[in-house]
Amino acid sequence: MKNIISEISRVPTAQYYGRVVAIMGLLVEIGGIQRHLSIGSRVNLRARDGGKVECEVVGFRDERALLMPFGVLEGIGIGCKAEIAERDPVIFPNESWLGRVVNAMGEPIDGGPPLKPGNKAVPFRSAPPPAHTRQRVGEKIDLGVRALNTFVTCCRGQRMGIFSGSGVGKSVLFSMLARNTAADINIIGLIGERGREVQEFIKDDLGEEGLKRSIVVVATSDESALMRRQAAYLTLSLAEYFRDEDRDVLCLMDSVTRFAMAQRDIGLSGGEPPTSKGYTPTVFSELPKLLERAGPGSGKGSITGLFTVLVEGDDHNEPIADAVRGILDGHIVMERQIAERGRYPAINVLKSVSRTMPGCNSDAENVVISKAKQYLAAYEDMSEMIRLGAYRQGADPLVDEAIHFFPMLEKFMSQGKKERTSLSECFTALSEILAREPNFETA
Repeated sequence: MKNIISEISRVPTAQYYGRVVAIMGLLVEIGGIQRHLSIGSRVNLRARDGGKVECEVVGFRDERALLMPFGVLEGIGIGCKAEIAERDPVIFPNESWLGRVVNAMGEPIDGGPPLKPGNKAVPFRSAPPPAHTRQRVGEKIDLGVRALNTFVTCCRGQRMGIFSGSGVGKSVLFSMLARNTAADINIIGLIGERGREVQEFIKDDLGEEGLKRSIVVVATSDESALMRRQAAYLTLSLAEYFRDEDRDVLCLMDSVTRFAMAQRDIGLSGGEPPTSKGYTPTVFSELPKLLERAGPGSGKGSITGLFTVLVEGDDHNEPIADAVRGILDGHIVMERQIAERGRYPAINVLKSVSRTMPGCNSDAENVVISKAKQYLAAYEDMSEMIRLGAYRQGADPLVDEAIHFFPMLEKFMSQGKKERTSLSECFTALSEILAREPNFETA
């Protein structure tokens, strides 16, 4: 009954409609109702065969409204009817949505029964909680991955970026986090994903146990730019719903780069000028609006956000990576060179940063981490000379110790896809490695 009352209150008192006056590519121009529309308004186009194509207003030009479709424009031509839809589309999620796969509109695509609506209307786009009302980040969260639990420790309500080139193992790490995390609920957004990889991720990587406490939002690469952008908004909306229910949510999004590309396509179609690498100004204004929605809430709930960023040409300073790194609370850097030598996940812990460290760790834990990083840095500095055989034992005691500990640290950071190690086990194992006394043979 609450849903019915809510929907009735949203029914407009008058119905306005105009006509399609021009179509260019995926951009539709309509006239007659532009004064009743604003950016983001929804319009339904009536096709010649009686079908409906949902669109969104992306701009205005010469007394006409510019629309982009959520689907294909088949059957749409000059003179077709354009009706104003509900102004603020919403969803009604609840606990029964867990274990389901939905599209960007919140409709099930897993072949299961229709989704049961909840009692609370949740908008697709909302503002983050006011800064002065937000709680601080909570205690450490167990991600189940040794390299992250120790060297890049993450806390509840923290937002981290996973920066990686293509084919470096980003998706595998993503699946490990989804399956191993200690959060109450996972909200997983696959934005612009390859269609064939969706089932692989759900069946093989996430698994039945992981899916039980997850909602997966999917918008494949062949879908429209609006659908890909909408999937990102829906992912955060679902996370916010469960956060407001005082739950600890892990929000995983793959990837922010494809969200930015979708926003770029929308901006260019609407006539925005391209700036850095073709990205339009709205891309850099929409990124913080999206990413700031994750984090601690005003109550007990939190959204721990892990967002993948696909760096083009392994350039970690390209525009999107640079912008996202400045917004988030830390970054996890994955490198091709590490993957090429067979260590997975290929995380460069020296270049990765968690902004909650070292404050979230005890003094004893920080000593262990600092010592391990010191050995890794010393080995990295001398790696070329060591590989060439130009370094001689005894030249530098720190490098001698680094050479001794490096194989053990590499083995520690290497982890199988279905392997899980808890926070306490991670620090215990790392402490045991560093407690071993080096035994150097004299020449």
